[in-house]
Parts: sequence; structure tokens; C-alpha cells
Amino acid sequence: MKRIWGLVITLGAVMLLFQSCYTLKSTTIPPELKTISVPFYENEAALVVSNLSQTFTEALKERIRTTTNISIVSGQGNASMSGAITDYRYAPISIPATGNNNQAPIAGASVLSITVRVKFDYPADKKLSFDKTFTKTQNYTGDLSNQEQALIQVIVRQLIDEIFNTAFNNW
Repeated sequence: MKRIWGLVITLGAVMLLFQSCYTLKSTTIPPELKTISVPFYENEAALVVSNLSQTFTEALKERIRTTTNISIVSGQGNASMSGAITDYRYAPISIPATGNNNQAPIAGASVLSITVRVKFDYPADKKLSFDKTFTKTQNYTGDLSNQEQALIQVIVRQLIDEIFNTAFNNW
């Protein structure tokens, strides 16, 4: 019986020791962070894709919603994650020789890149706050218009991963 009580007391002490933060799917979040405001990310890039702002904003909200217990609010929250899409561009990354002096060189592969500025403000613990720019790229071959939406989805997922890890995993 003494052994059971000793185990119960030890378990209780361990639980009290680790109650200062909770972890979900390798995510460490202060227990006071219950709500977050995620306003619409405007597209300020010179080249604008019509659905990019909506796609990015909703993907960020969905990631927070599905991997944390933080509630997303439209007004003032315990924290806010605001920002804008600041760059969207595509460029050739390799131009093979054509072997024909009369034919202009054609890009063999290209890269699509998206840059997002994010300001994460958590007044309760300023050292967790940040104002950073995140850029992700994806290489592709062929015509961009045939694969642009799929490439955007891949890049947005990469951006969300990095932003989420910076905000909630202190990476």
C-alpha cells in the first residue's frame, strides 16, 4: 500500500512540475495563449495571383485550428499573427544550349518563389514575438499555367510549416 501511495505522490509531483506548458504534436504553447487573431494576408507582390491571399490565410488558420487548442478570433486575441504576401515571382534556373544559332535559348527549368512577411505578437511573453520574412521556392519544368495552383499549394504548405515552427516550436 505504501508503494502505491508513493507512486501516486510521485506522479502528482511530476504532473505539477510540467503544468507550465502543454504539448500537442510536438508543439509547445504557453498555457495562457488561448486565442489568436489571424487577419487576412493582403497580396502586396508586384505579380498578383487572385486566390493566393485567401489560400495562404486559410491554410495558416487551418494549421493553427487543427494542431493546437488555440481559438482563432476575429477581434483582439491573446496573440496576433498578421502580415502580407510581399513577393511572388518565377524565373528560369537553367537554360540549355539549343545547338541552333537561329533559335533563342529556352528555359529547361524554372523556379516559383513566394515571400511572406509575418508579425507574430504575443504581449504576455515578448521574447516569443517576431517580425520576419519567409521565402520558399519550388522548381518546375514546362508551362507554369498548367501547374501553378499545385505549385502554390506546395509552397504555401512549406511556408506554413516554417511559420508555425517559428511561432509555436521556437525554432
